Amino acid sequence: MTQTIALQINNPFSDQLRKGYPLISKDAVDARHLPKEEGALLRLTDIHNRFIGTGYYGLQNKGIGWVLTTDANENIDTAFFMKKFKKAIQNREAFFNNPHTTAFRIFNGEGDGVGGLTIDFFDSYYMVSWYSAGIYSFKEEVYEALAETVNYKAIYEKKRFDTKGQYMEQDDFVMGTPGEFPIIVSENNMKYAVNLNDGAMTGIFLDQREVRLAIRERYAEGKNMLNTFSYTGAFSVAAALGGAVKTTSVDVAKRSLAKTIEQFSVNSIDYESQDIKVMDVFNYFKYAQRHNLKFDLVVLDPPSFARTKERTFSTAKDYPKLLMDTIAITEKNGIIVASTNNASFGMKKFKSFIDQAFKQTKTGYKIVEEFSLPKDFRAPREYPEFNYLKVVFIEKLN
Repeated sequence: MTQTIALQINNPFSDQLRKGYPLISKDAVDARHLPKEEGALLRLTDIHNRFIGTGYYGLQNKGIGWVLTTDANENIDTAFFMKKFKKAIQNREAFFNNPHTTAFRIFNGEGDGVGGLTIDFFDSYYMVSWYSAGIYSFKEEVYEALAETVNYKAIYEKKRFDTKGQYMEQDDFVMGTPGEFPIIVSENNMKYAVNLNDGAMTGIFLDQREVRLAIRERYAEGKNMLNTFSYTGAFSVAAALGGAVKTTSVDVAKRSLAKTIEQFSVNSIDYESQDIKVMDVFNYFKYAQRHNLKFDLVVLDPPSFARTKERTFSTAKDYPKLLMDTIAITEKNGIIVASTNNASFGMKKFKSFIDQAFKQTKTGYKIVEEFSLPKDFRAPREYPEFNYLKVVFIEKLN
């Protein structure tokens, strides 16, 4: 039986939660009253002891848990999760009925009513990601509900939370028939190799689906494309299929070479005609400038935070400098695809980084197109901070 404790929410956070804000902030409560173990249910009340909602205790980023329901009589059990999953799947009916795309998100945490839990669909294989020990304590109810709701070949999980001082990103087979990886999924008729049992990442970031399509359909033809922080080269594949004359993929991770070759190969693209470099992106910028290399299309999608032997990088403070380096190797009228998934700032702040970089380099620019999370990555409409993805297509004017 899951423990339930009463927890008083301080003003003004009680009004915020009552209006539908899903995250319980660390500052909203007296830490002395928190339970010892994550996973306890929280009966949330205001300072006048009026009921606000039921949530769970789970440490994630700046929060200590998430609100699950505002119905005082609703139980958090298998039936609760089944109801959430059925509604989420109903909202994505168009994705399930699209034969050209077989990889998408079916459940997006707080956007679908359960913060800290996401579920991705890969051609009838499901990947459940857990972002706190708190939500993971409900794993039996979640898996029972999921198994009752979907037809699956297999279900896998990734634990992405801190345990005893060690950050966990491990994956496990949960149920079904284990897959033979990589499996090949389709995305707008492009193919991508996916591994659900090979470390923290699967091989593709599903939230960039619309950006890859835009690159293939509107920006790649006849272009010389540079893909920085390229991971498995998914943007490069989209550009090559869209008619780019050449792509260059740069990533510091050694495994990126084999993974990028794999993605080109499953799309019948000759990877030897493309350029794949395993090196620090910042060093590549220097290399490109020394060799007078310029590109018509540059994708700039760094991790929010990264550390190599040479440097530490954070998008919150280093993005303008990164963009300045990019401007220097972009052709006149070239396109820069500036992207970040850092949730600590919004689109307005991101655009200020862009403006700062172009002003400091005395370069004119025009914003051509913008993207945020696609429809399967549902986010609470009233709270844009949960819509973390910011992508801006910028034309360099001089």
